[in-house]
Amino acid sequence: MGTLRMLSAVLVLVPGILLGAETGYRLDRSPHDPTDVVSLQSGARTFVNYCIGCHGLQYMRYNRLRDLGLSDAQIRDNLMFTAEKVGETMKTPMTVKEGKLWFGVPPPDLSVVARSRGADWLYSYLRTFYRDPKAATGWNNQVFPNVAMPHALWTLQGERRLEDGKVVQASQGMLSQTEYDATARDLVNFLVYVGEPSALDRKAWGIWTLFVLGILFIFAWLLKREYWKDVK
Repeated sequence: MGTLRMLSAVLVLVPGILLGAETGYRLDRSPHDPTDVVSLQSGARTFVNYCIGCHGLQYMRYNRLRDLGLSDAQIRDNLMFTAEKVGETMKTPMTVKEGKLWFGVPPPDLSVVARSRGADWLYSYLRTFYRDPKAATGWNNQVFPNVAMPHALWTLQGERRLEDGKVVQASQGMLSQTEYDATARDLVNFLVYVGEPSALDRKAWGIWTLFVLGILFIFAWLLKREYWKDVK
């Protein structure tokens, strides 16, 4: 029993230890809310305006955005820049060859990035870019050092620089720090949704299933007691 408990503790702690070793940065907790439809819509808009040029969502179809309260017309008019039909997947127009040529490595698909990296990692990553003249793209990141990706949202956040190990604001972007943090939260919220669009439905069905099983358990226990009441 002691060995099993120790093994369980190791399995729980190892992912966190590995993540800390990889980043060397204390992650901020993501304030995303999967029930906030307005936030999800804003995150979808940010993704198609700033991210889909390099990153695709090959397991996500445009028409699934109906779950966010959007009509086909709204999706087609405001969010479809890389497809012609709402039934198509949200693929990037960038080819693998172009990705290797421009960044040295093709940008990854982000369909399940929130599940593989975690919402906290994404939220911290989007907020810790800074100017680095030594980097090929001119940008670096505290969470992901020497990342090949440039800061796609820099016009919103503004330029930041690393001074004495701390990132400081060098120029103001289109958004205030609070507004930019909200934009990063919305984008993370959308990517979390994309990773498992049916998560809320699954959890709701899980609760109802447990409730029904609880009722059935009561009847099963009463039936068992009735059958065994004369047994000594």
